[in-house]
Amino acid sequence: MRKKVFEGSIEYFQVLDEDGKADKALEPKLPEKELKRMYELMVLCRVFDKKAVSLQRQGRMYTYAPLEGQEACQVGGPVALEKEDWVFPTYRDNGAYITRGAPLDLLYEYWMGFEEGAAMPEGVNVFPVSITVGNHLPMAVGMAWGFRMRKQKKATMVMFGDGATSQGDAHEAMNFASVYKAPCIFLCQNNQWAISTPSAKQMCSNTIAQRALGYGIRGIQVDGNDVLAVYKAVSEARKRAEKGEPTLVECITYRMGLHTTADDPKRYRSDKDVEAWKQKDPIERFRKYLKGKKIWNEKYERKVQEEAVKKAEDAVKKAETFRADPAKFFDFVYEKKTPALEEQKQAFLRGE
Repeated sequence: MRKKVFEGSIEYFQVLDEDGKADKALEPKLPEKELKRMYELMVLCRVFDKKAVSLQRQGRMYTYAPLEGQEACQVGGPVALEKEDWVFPTYRDNGAYITRGAPLDLLYEYWMGFEEGAAMPEGVNVFPVSITVGNHLPMAVGMAWGFRMRKQKKATMVMFGDGATSQGDAHEAMNFASVYKAPCIFLCQNNQWAISTPSAKQMCSNTIAQRALGYGIRGIQVDGNDVLAVYKAVSEARKRAEKGEPTLVECITYRMGLHTTADDPKRYRSDKDVEAWKQKDPIERFRKYLKGKKIWNEKYERKVQEEAVKKAEDAVKKAETFRADPAKFFDFVYEKKTPALEEQKQAFLRGE
């Protein structure tokens, strides 16, 4: 399905309807192996996420930002990239880390309070978590511009929420990318809520995607609970990026749970709205699609769930045995330690 949503210029894009039926004209031609990989990643993301929330409630992890409901964005987008591309995520994008190959134990370590968990292995091209809202967009554009200046066939994809589009960093980043033709994909996960502020109270425009028009770049609105639509939109954006054409992809999705584990969403949104969005669950929708293609069955589902649970449990065990070296705290304040910091470190090591 395609339809115009803003003055004939912004498209809304969807491949799978809520019953998992595909628009054959728009359906990407992906092999069964790749479809299964995407489904398994979505399940793993949710299992990882639920385990993280459970750990926080047990006092075994600090404040955590759940991603439930946004799995289609966090799998479909990164899967569409090339291995050498870089992803710049937010604090809610553990699914993107998982999709790009990040070890689960490192992600759990990070949320347990260890910065070492943000140090990705070589080849896992994902930047550290951006906790501050919106400030990673210029960084993603800067790296993309560097790729262009070096004539490298690489791109960046920066992920952010609807709230970030109200920050000056977002506007500066998109304008810079447009002017300097940086190969950057802007993936906005519009989950309807900037903490407790609904989209309607933070902008007057009909869409976030239409803001791209002001920068002279392509803007498209996508069903963010449709993993194939996100995949297809980002795939097309990746091709444009090689030509120095940035794209803003607005994914309409929903934050099913808490903003963070310190939040109480019942104070600002109704259970009725949440239940309505549960009917659009991205994993259930993709499952119906795979079942219709005779790829999914209950035996396969049990296997996928069991493997995901095992991966998460094994990762937690490993993460909980990690112990940081507190002396390293002094090493990374500045590029080079000052004499005063070195003196403090030595005093710490002496137990003073």
